[in-house]
Amino acid sequence: MRHKGRIFKVMGDGFLIEFGSAVEAVAAALEMQRATAAVEASEDRRLLLRIGVNLGDVIDVGSDVLGDGVNVAARLERQAAPGGICISGGVHGEIVGKVDDRFFDAGERYLKNLTRPVHVWHWPDALQSILPLPEIPSIAVLPFTNMSGNEADAPFVDGLTEDLITDLSRTAGLFVIARNSVYGYKGKPVNVRLVAQELGVRYVLEGSARRAMGRVRINAQLVDALGGGHLWAERFDRTVEDVFELQDEVNAKIVEALVGRLTIPTQRNRPKNFEAYDLCVRARLLTEESPQTEREAYMLLQRAVKLEPSYAEALGLLAYNRWLAWTHFGEPEDPNRRMAATFAQKAVDLDPNDAGCRYVLGTILAYERRWEESEAAFAKALELDPNHADTWAAMSDISVLDGRVADGLAQIEKALRLNPYPACWYLCHLGQAQYAARDYEAAKATLRREDTYRTNSRKFLAATLAQLGHREEARREAELFLIAHPHFTIDHWLSSQPLRDASVRDHFVDGFRKAGLPEM
Repeated sequence: MRHKGRIFKVMGDGFLIEFGSAVEAVAAALEMQRATAAVEASEDRRLLLRIGVNLGDVIDVGSDVLGDGVNVAARLERQAAPGGICISGGVHGEIVGKVDDRFFDAGERYLKNLTRPVHVWHWPDALQSILPLPEIPSIAVLPFTNMSGNEADAPFVDGLTEDLITDLSRTAGLFVIARNSVYGYKGKPVNVRLVAQELGVRYVLEGSARRAMGRVRINAQLVDALGGGHLWAERFDRTVEDVFELQDEVNAKIVEALVGRLTIPTQRNRPKNFEAYDLCVRARLLTEESPQTEREAYMLLQRAVKLEPSYAEALGLLAYNRWLAWTHFGEPEDPNRRMAATFAQKAVDLDPNDAGCRYVLGTILAYERRWEESEAAFAKALELDPNHADTWAAMSDISVLDGRVADGLAQIEKALRLNPYPACWYLCHLGQAQYAARDYEAAKATLRREDTYRTNSRKFLAATLAQLGHREEARREAELFLIAHPHFTIDHWLSSQPLRDASVRDHFVDGFRKAGLPEM
């Protein structure tokens, strides 16, 4: 073989090949898949290969090779989709920067008869089996490129992208990827087809924006990643004061192209003060990151509300910010708890049609033990925006602590489909649900993922390890969690969480105690 591989075993319709390097193995796998795909054949006679690649030591016994490396490769092959490639984390580490094709990170997986999880990566052509296309038109809006040359305009351009996503997701008959999952592509050259495969959508909107001399100019194009064509490409030009009309026009074009008719949701509350809008956009990205960025966001939102007291989104974010402060970031319960509830209700009163404000109110009402009102707020949020991933994720938290663990798992899975590259708290809720279901191995794999590991979710990892009997490791994780969250006590957790099920409550407390977290 050109890539220096050696076929050493044929097993029915499969075969094992040994290579001298991971790069050669992956290059050969990609070449095989492309050559196979290029062969014209009728649908029922098409040849589809599944390829698994692993890096490990093997024992050469002449006509055969043995060892864990071979066993893992065989398991990876079964993980690959027809026409696709599945590689281990070790292989991926070897090929980064040496192979042009991009692989999709599918996280850690427990493979058959293996005692430890394997970090797996998929070649994008295999992703249809991981993220199947929804039955309705599906779209991802990529972050617009800031063409003004002024970094100070970046939050404004980000805000355009986010607001397009928010308004599109409110349109009946569309499946819209959440904003968090598209921001990994910001500032990077992208292959639209690969983006569509990674996010599990058919259509992608990409474009650029420039703000200068009191005007906003947008270039946008809508691409059918499956069909390979452009549905439309247009240039939009408005004064800054008309930016929200511009957003509405772009949305209308997309909806008309994908749904075939104009379905215009009830308008959200729009700010009139553009300094307040810029402050709010900056605060969106800061609130959830850490106690330090949460305080910075608080300052920005206070200024936004002072500039425009009737700005519903800013008030909703301010409510969410104060709720995080007292429930998770160690700030005093009084007056933050009262402020959160007051701001959340005021935001909904100002704009009953904003799903984000409804979701914040639903979350806060649950933590106020106003259960029926909370459920009504969540239901209204999804009525206004069935694609609102944050609502599905927040509902998972409430369901698990209510003892409805199966519902909680289904809700967080729905959230993750809408937001496949989520904020860290989605993975926290997933790990929490897996812990509540006593699926400790799955919880451990989730809570060790890099995008949530050093966050507030670490307390659940400590509890999970304790339940698995890894007491020393659990105590070490608990100690590391307390360095970042010195305010945490089991008593405070019990008093602040919307717990309604005694068995779930006791299960979490048992794990926290075994991990050595403080009582009070």
